[in-house]
Amino acid sequence: MNDSIVEWAAQVAEAELQSPLPRRWAHTRGVASRAAEVEAAMGKDAALLVAAATLHDVGYAPRLAATGFHPLDGARFLRDEHGADERLVRLVANHSFALLEAEERGLREELASEFPLLEEPLLVDALVYCDMTTTPDGGRTTVEDRVAEILGRYGDDSIVGRFIRRAAPEIFGAVGRVEAVLAAQPR
Repeated sequence: MNDSIVEWAAQVAEAELQSPLPRRWAHTRGVASRAAEVEAAMGKDAALLVAAATLHDVGYAPRLAATGFHPLDGARFLRDEHGADERLVRLVANHSFALLEAEERGLREELASEFPLLEEPLLVDALVYCDMTTTPDGGRTTVEDRVAEILGRYGDDSIVGRFIRRAAPEIFGAVGRVEAVLAAQPR
């Protein structure tokens, strides 16, 4: 992977999100910026992380929302319309513990069979870190505040509320693991 995938990802995400969903586009840009900040810890997968961060919410684009579950819709779009790299597609499909939300939506088997979770824990955790430390407007936040914001926005009894409560320990763990890796990096 190289910088051309990052440029391509930015073009695709901008085309799909900027006009119809400006706030989602702001979040996407913030998540991509966080990914660029952790590149040094990612080694050869740095560009892949930035591309996945840039595309993680593309499935929210109105024209792509076939199932209404953005990780699955985005991954299918990237695979079917763009023939995107399999690792990239699987990261988008499974970002931020999407399998748990897929279960709430009755889509677990569909997501898991089409897009198995990557067996690359640091890469998976790094995307969670970038997403869950970025506000809906693209600013920085703590993971605790982000989870609270999601609960407040969707409500405890919504699908997303049930999912985020179930996923919170996993999310906190992933962010903590990435923060430990970043703290160990030479300055």
